[in-house]
Formats: sequence, C-alpha cells, structure tokens
Amino acid sequence: MLREALTNRLYGNIQGLKPNQIKRIQHVYRRRIPPHQIATPELARYLGELSQETGRQIGVLVNRKGQIEYVVVGDARSIFLPEFGRLRAGESRFRGLRFIHTHLKNEPLTRDDLTDLSLLRLDLVVAIGLDDEGMPVVSHAAHLLPRPAEENGNGHPLRDADRAGAYRFLDPVHPSQLDLDFLDLIRNLEEEFARVHGARTASGRREKAILAKVRTNGSADEAEAQLEELRELTLSAGVDIVDAFTQARPRFDPKTLIGKGKLGELTIRATQLGAELLIVDQNLTPAQNREMAAATGLKVIDRTQLILDIFGQRARSRDGKIQVELARLKYMLPRLAQRDDALSRLTGGIGARGPGETRLEVDRRRTRDRIARLEREIKSLSRGRAQRRSRRSRRGLPVISIVGYTNAGKSTLLNALTGSETPVADRLFATLDPASKRLRFPREQEAIITDTVGFIRDLPKDLIAAFKATLEELAEADLLLHVADVSSPRFEAQREAVERILRDLSLDAIPRLLVLNKIDRADPLEVAGEVARHDAVPVSAIDLTTVAPLVERVQNILWREAPSTHAAEAIRAWSSPDRQD
Repeated sequence: MLREALTNRLYGNIQGLKPNQIKRIQHVYRRRIPPHQIATPELARYLGELSQETGRQIGVLVNRKGQIEYVVVGDARSIFLPEFGRLRAGESRFRGLRFIHTHLKNEPLTRDDLTDLSLLRLDLVVAIGLDDEGMPVVSHAAHLLPRPAEENGNGHPLRDADRAGAYRFLDPVHPSQLDLDFLDLIRNLEEEFARVHGARTASGRREKAILAKVRTNGSADEAEAQLEELRELTLSAGVDIVDAFTQARPRFDPKTLIGKGKLGELTIRATQLGAELLIVDQNLTPAQNREMAAATGLKVIDRTQLILDIFGQRARSRDGKIQVELARLKYMLPRLAQRDDALSRLTGGIGARGPGETRLEVDRRRTRDRIARLEREIKSLSRGRAQRRSRRSRRGLPVISIVGYTNAGKSTLLNALTGSETPVADRLFATLDPASKRLRFPREQEAIITDTVGFIRDLPKDLIAAFKATLEELAEADLLLHVADVSSPRFEAQREAVERILRDLSLDAIPRLLVLNKIDRADPLEVAGEVARHDAVPVSAIDLTTVAPLVERVQNILWREAPSTHAAEAIRAWSSPDRQD
C-alpha cells in the first residue's frame, strides 16, 4: 500500500487539473525505460500528449534502473523539482537520477534546467520540444563536466568561458534517435570526476573555498579591495581559495543575499573545483545562512564566523580562549537549527509536568548556561586586571597601548621598542593574546607598553563584547600608539576603521599618536604627505634606526616636554622626499 501511494503521488503544480487528467499523469509511473537508454519514443510521446492536454510542462525523474521515481507537473514555462534529501556520498558521485521533461514551445534547455542539473547533481537533463499539436520534435540534453574549458582556480571571478565549459550539450535529435548508451556515459563521467577530484585531494588536505562579495553601493574598486581583504582572512584561516567573485545588485536578496542565477553558477563552479565552503564577505542572518547552504549544498561561512574561526586558532592564553568561546557561543545561539531528531521530547513522562523539552530547547538552554559561566569567568579576570592596573598606577608608571589594524606591524614594533621576542607573522590576526612589556626611555624614565588585538573593518559585535575585558586596558592608557601600514593601498580606509572603532569604544578622548609603519615598502613622497597631514611619526619596525625618533616623541608626550632638536630633525629626515633608502 505504501509503495502504491508513493507511485501515485504527483509533485508540483496540480491545482486546476481535472480528476481524469491527474489519473492519466499518475499512469506515467507504470512506464519503464531500458537502463541503457536515455528515454524512449513512447514515453516522449505520452508526456507530449499530457502537456498538450493540460498546457503544462510534465517531467519525470528516472533512476538508473529505468524506473520512474518522481512525476512532476509545472506550468507553461517552467517546472520546479521536489526536495530529494541528502546527496549520494562522495563529490565524484551524481544523484543517480535523470530529469526528462517537456517544453511546450520547442525551446532548448533553459537556465533553470542547467541550474537544476548542477544544484541537484543530476545524471542528465533532457528537454523534449513539442510542436503545436503536442508531438515530440527534438530533444535537447546536457550533463555536467568535471572541469570548465578554461579552469583558472586562482581566485578570479567567474567568466563566460568557465560557464560555457560547465556542461556538455548533446546534439539535438528526435527522441527516437537518442541512441547513446546511458550507463556507459554515466560510468565514464563518474570515473573522470573521481580522477579529477582525487588528484586535487592528493595535492593537499586543506579545505577549498569560493569567496563571494555582494555590493549594493560603493565603487567596484572598493568592492575588490574588500574582497582582497577577505582573501587574506581566508588564507590566514588555513583555507585554500579556488575562486572568488563580486556581484553588483540594487539590493541584497532578503532570502539568499546572492541572486538565484549567481548561486547556480557558483554551485557549478564548486562542483568542478571540489570546493566545500562558500565564504561570504557580508554578515548573514541565520535564515540566509540556512537558505544558501540548502541551495548550494556547500557549508556557508560569513565574515563574522571566519574571523571567529581565526581567533579560535590563534588564542593561546586562558583569557583569549574564554573570550573567543564566549563570542562563538553568542554568535551560534540564534543559529541553532532544529535537527531531524529535535521533535523527540526529553525529561517528560509519568509524573512530569508537560511533555518535556525538545532537543533544540536543551541545546539552547545549555548554550545559555555556558555563556553565563563564561561571562562570570571574564568578570573575574577583569577584576584581576583592574588590580594589576591599580598596582601600576601606585608605582606611577604611565601606560602606552599599541592599537591598529590587523597585520599593521604592532607586535613587530613592540619587539623593536622593548627588545622582546613576541611571535610575529605576516598574516592577519597573527597575534591575539595581549602582551605587556616595560619600556625604558633614554632619560631614565619607564612606562608599560601593551600590544592589543588587531582591529578590522566591521569588527563583529559579539567579538567586541567578548573582548571587552581585554579592551578595558585601552581605557586606562595614557597614550595610544595607532600603528598603520602606510604601504597598504587601503591605508586610509584602515586608518578610518580603527578611528571609528576607538570612537565606538569611547576611547577617542585618550591622546593618540599615529605611527606610519612599513615606510621601507612605501613611496617616500606619499609618506611625507601623510606625516604632514596627520602629524605622524614614520618608522620601519624592522629597522631599529628608525624607531629612535618615535621613542623620543613618546617620551615628550608623556612627560609634556618640548620636542628636542634631535627628534624633530630625525622626523623631518625620515619624511623628506630626498631621503636615501
């Protein structure tokens, strides 16, 4: 009875159909296709008759044994496939279903047909074109290819050549002439997919990602600069980039952020390049994340989740680990999705009030409890920091805090000023845990200098909240050294991002000194202009001879002394257009 009920079920648009039409469409389930054939002329003719009678596209999904598993009814122009559940295991495998359907106007395969082919990893898609009397005229068929005709794989945007090479289109023929051996075709295809993806897997075990940036305003250059920063973040997280693209839209799609057509294209690209991740520069709502993951079959990560993952990799101290875990839990709490077993009730039963809690409710409660415990721990750590600051204050030592955009060279500058050996690396968020050192000045004076976590554009709010205890150190500083990478093409945007974060943290009243780092990589004329514009100090943290003017400038600010002739001359020399490297 269950099998009979399943084989009588129709999917799609059946409203308005007469009972006898529904019954005739249900009879499609009785037909069989020889396994080696793509379709039979009899099936094509029967589907054509039904389409002519109903004025709607009719389609079937056929397994590799030739059995019809789904019968779908569309409208005059399109047809929507039902949900199939999980994919077959392995990225080199196909769905095991081919889709055969009618086109009332004898049109070739549409973009929706090709999108279904790629999104659902169908074996084959076939469109049977009909004449005015509903008779089959020609069949159009296509299948996926394991790689595009021109594969770049270097993170450049999708190109027309890539999309054109995503499929192989069979020669249009009458349905009676579809004599290609289907099983032989699909076997060769899966072997080729396995060979291509197997070679990629052997070359490295790191996850592969496609990057996406959607812009609704701003220039294309600005969007490309932000996409470049996303590339750096992704590489810093230890993920390989196989492709990247930007999309200009009048507004974000409220459901999937990215348009349906572009989602189809990147899904095809992911299939060809073996990508498992889609990393989006924007911050996604929980609903957008779920919809994009369902539409593409990829694990979708937004900007906040990527940064949290990097912080999780970098945290070494107890403080850092607690703060990162707290930020992650706050981010994940509204994103806890109901699992397949979530309807099961726990802690209920005889003698209990009510049916108990669902699994989802239990997960949320445990997450909230863990958040509360971590917040208590952070408050305890904050009290310890306050006591240490109080002891420093009693000793009368001024405090200098180094702030700046990530990878601007803050830790390198700390090492140059104090002779310490804080680990450094040329990557985003290489240093996460704060470090405090004693800085001795030439005139027998001392201060405490602290390196803080790097800032970044649109720093996640959950991360700022979790690191509030650490950022409290900044509020107690007597001077903020704002270190900026003057050699970066995004120098001004990065400088403004840091200033904006300082304002948001109510730290803009603290005296600050802009330090232009990496002058050895920058144009001297541009450095001179920025020095004059911001009253900044130019340095190269890897060249100790350039740091002396900074030390004297800091000493003069802290102890309110007039700049010495030596410091002023040194600053002018390093900002001069005629400076010799």
